[in-house]
Amino acid sequence: MSDFILYEQDGPVVTLTLNAPAKRNAIGSRDECEEVVAACRRIERDDSVRCVIVTGADPAFCAGGDLKSMRDRSGMMSGQGPASMRENYRRGIQMIPLALYDLNLPTIAAINGPAIGAGLDLALMCDMRIASDKALFAESFIRVGIVPGDGGAWLLPRVVGMSVACEMSFTGDPLTPEQGLKVGLVSQVVPHAELLPAARALAARVAKNPPQMLRMTKRLLREGQHTRLDTLLEMSAAFQAIAHETADHKEAVDAMLNKRAPNFTGE
Repeated sequence: MSDFILYEQDGPVVTLTLNAPAKRNAIGSRDECEEVVAACRRIERDDSVRCVIVTGADPAFCAGGDLKSMRDRSGMMSGQGPASMRENYRRGIQMIPLALYDLNLPTIAAINGPAIGAGLDLALMCDMRIASDKALFAESFIRVGIVPGDGGAWLLPRVVGMSVACEMSFTGDPLTPEQGLKVGLVSQVVPHAELLPAARALAARVAKNPPQMLRMTKRLLREGQHTRLDTLLEMSAAFQAIAHETADHKEAVDAMLNKRAPNFTGE
């Protein structure tokens, strides 16, 4: 392993930092993809985690794919022929959206710098996005003669709408932080020095809530993007039946009625 991902936990909040600043945190090898996936699996197994922040080591959030690997046909780009390249994607970069987007906990992308190509898609895999005033966003696959290979064509329209997604994808033109805020790509733009404090403050607001209800709410929001209303209502009724029987639900009601701060245990 290359220590591409730094895994830090502070109470119920885990921060994952892409840690290859010399190459602007570009993702160029299967090992790097596997580190991201392994971090997500570690989080899934840890009931103490209630929220996750994903960020990059300055100066970039993630520059996307490694252009040198593309040029040299090395790392994830190695092998001969279309069949080999298809498997490189399936066993490499495409493992990340399957792990991160489907993570059963609320996630926040703290976008500290340029998020380009696969780097933008990485941010889109998160539930919430906060940007530094040094951020930049580009769905730039077209600029290097390829197509979105890691789920961007599915993720981007769901965040910014089809028209903006098409404009970004067909031109490859970047958006500034202010433009990203305007189209709903991010919910906040803050001064660079305030980015992680802002992300941690949002994570704290999330993490103070009952952990099992956070997980079930996340699942309902995810399923609601592609299922029928009647199916989602059935799932909601089942989840609600579970929620009503938890100690955390009873604690929440008692705390609200008695005007005190609740203490949630995940029970």
